[in-house]
Amino acid sequence: MTTSIGTQLLRRKPVTGPVDSGEGGARLTRSISTFQLTMFGVGSTIGTGIFFVMAQAVPEAGPGVILSFIVAGVAAGLAALCYAEMASTVPVSGSTYSYAYATLGELVAMGVAACLLLEYGVSTAAVSVGWSGYLNELLNNVLHVRLPDALTAGPFDATPGVLNLPAVVLVAMCAVLLIRGASESARANAIMVIIKIAVLAMFVAVAATAFDSGNFSDFLPFGVHGISVAAGTIFFSFIGLDAISTAGDEVKDPQRAMPRALIAALLIVIVAYVLVAVAAIGAQPWQDFASQTEAGLSTILQRVTGSLWPATILAAGAVISIFSVTLVTMYGQTRILFAMARDGMLPTWFAKVSPRTQTPVNNTIVVAVVVGLLAAFVPLDKLADMVSIGTLTAFIVVSLGVIILRRTRPDLPRAFKVPGYPVTPVLAIAACIYVLSGLHWYTWVWFALWVGVVVGFYLVWGRHHSLLGGEKAQP
Repeated sequence: MTTSIGTQLLRRKPVTGPVDSGEGGARLTRSISTFQLTMFGVGSTIGTGIFFVMAQAVPEAGPGVILSFIVAGVAAGLAALCYAEMASTVPVSGSTYSYAYATLGELVAMGVAACLLLEYGVSTAAVSVGWSGYLNELLNNVLHVRLPDALTAGPFDATPGVLNLPAVVLVAMCAVLLIRGASESARANAIMVIIKIAVLAMFVAVAATAFDSGNFSDFLPFGVHGISVAAGTIFFSFIGLDAISTAGDEVKDPQRAMPRALIAALLIVIVAYVLVAVAAIGAQPWQDFASQTEAGLSTILQRVTGSLWPATILAAGAVISIFSVTLVTMYGQTRILFAMARDGMLPTWFAKVSPRTQTPVNNTIVVAVVVGLLAAFVPLDKLADMVSIGTLTAFIVVSLGVIILRRTRPDLPRAFKVPGYPVTPVLAIAACIYVLSGLHWYTWVWFALWVGVVVGFYLVWGRHHSLLGGEKAQP
């Protein structure tokens, strides 16, 4: 019997676990601990918003960017509580895509998948682009060598080059590490996160010695609107919270580990962001941030101390830090592609797992190639807002999913429940919509085009290959 298109669009995946792939059940190995998972979240969050987005966000809000970090953090925090409940209820790979599939249906899941693929792919490229500036700063301070502009900028940058070679190299290194194994990647990331936190603590301590309260006198030069605009720019760094939920198939005791890791990572990130933002603006007038497109925090330390060594340490920390961001965001995208292919939404080739490393090698290579091309030729300022809109949309869907699953499946075991339900998920949705309102109109246009392409692919190909037959779909 032919299933109607309406039934196909609304069919939902069983909440209790992933659909069998039909190839012996492609499975990943549970090897990631709660601490390592927390470091995944911190690793993919701290680095983007602090190490180079300050140069974009501060000129949009002035000293009020501190409030922008708090607004973005509150929105992310409310969503994180919803993520924690969903992760404890639906502990599988695929993040928001899997949650939407279990609560809102197949069509919405594909729309969310479009958001996630945009979110992770563009974020990885954007972070890789920012890495070049700190690498150049480090090479200049240590070896007195600077890479030529032709090899550190794409053809569409303010100072045009040929391609951003360091960004491509970074993506390639992360791909190699991810192919080697998830546990190896988690250990490497944890080490890099500890180093980055130590380096940021050093920045706060040194910058505090030049603190000038006068830098905060014109606190809101662009009014409340500036806060929302900057919050939208900053929000793309909070992708790290979603990255935690992509590891559902590879973390030990996911029902308990994932909520704990989400909340712990959020608290660490917000405290670090606010402290660094206060120290940076206290040490330098906000107007000066606009000219610091590369290695901004490193430049601040050099001005404060009159010496190269603190700036060199910070640049080295940033190189390590942004490596970890790229590693985790690439990891997240490969696991989303894996989950989609396992459900039949993509060719099964994307769900093949190496018998030796237990990693999805095929889709890791595809992600590396696509992200490498973006990083090589597209400038950072064209990318950040596109990531924010994908992240915020995913957060809204997760919050909505909590409400729906509470009503439709109140019987499900939940290791973590959102406090203050139903107010908390409603506030999470409202906060995300507020941040979305500050994004530029052209960001929405590009976002709509991208979602349209993915949904079109689903209508033409995905719905006919979905492994959810009528007998497997939830009513």
